[in-house]
Amino acid sequence: MLLSSAVAALTPPAWADPPVPGPPSAPAAPVPAVGRVWPVGVRPSVLRGWEPPATVYGAGHRGVDLAAPAGSAVRAVAAGRVSFAGRVAGRGVVSVELTGTDLRTTYEPVTAAVRKGDEVAAGGVVGAVQAGGSHCGPATCVHWGLLRGETYLDPLSLLPPWLLARGPSRLLPVPPGRPPPGQSPPGQGPMARR
Repeated sequence: MLLSSAVAALTPPAWADPPVPGPPSAPAAPVPAVGRVWPVGVRPSVLRGWEPPATVYGAGHRGVDLAAPAGSAVRAVAAGRVSFAGRVAGRGVVSVELTGTDLRTTYEPVTAAVRKGDEVAAGGVVGAVQAGGSHCGPATCVHWGLLRGETYLDPLSLLPPWLLARGPSRLLPVPPGRPPPGQSPPGQGPMARR
């Protein structure tokens, strides 16, 4: 009896207003749109792209391989703090936690030029491509990875479209008498009088 009285006292009446939901949780912070660069070169060739595994331990490619000669500078793709600089399985690895996000980039095989705890700017040199230890066969490359926690993501998603484009943008003149793309000639199109 005492228990049922306590439950009744703590249970809101059926006509009570529903609880007001709190503010939605903020989505993971994106990397700021400015200050991003390729880790090597200007527009390096992607020798092997990102192939997400079907399962946590499944086959796949958890990053991208970028063509880069041995000794090439490896740069931080965005500003951050070095979370690891050392060797893993015989290869040099540098990891950078990106500022204001829960993202981390990795670069290997790299001879580190930074230490754990160092702050790096976008484009700041974190190391150089190692001569040996590349899994790209006869070519040398840098493997660039991106993680959110323990989940691998496509590192190319960090780069804005203009960095991924293959060549400079060009503005072309519109020939005389021809409407600009997306516009119909006068008297034609969906708004023309019939």
